[in-house]
Amino acid sequence: MTRIDLPNALWVKSSYSSDGGNCVEFAPEFTATHGLVPVRDSKDPQGPALLFTETAFAAFVTAVKSGRFAMG
Repeated sequence: MTRIDLPNALWVKSSYSSDGGNCVEFAPEFTATHGLVPVRDSKDPQGPALLFTETAFAAFVTAVKSGRFAMG
């Protein structure tokens, strides 16, 4: 099992995050180096991160853009 060091990752806030605190951040540079996309809650930067494969993350982003997870 490979350990991935995330404390020094450059996190980017999703453009789909609202100003109301529903903020998701991801660390895109890990895709190039590890083939994985770490995702975390920006309100809890010291908390856990989820790791997705490139394919799974791309499918998630496509679903969000299509409105599949729209609330309301």
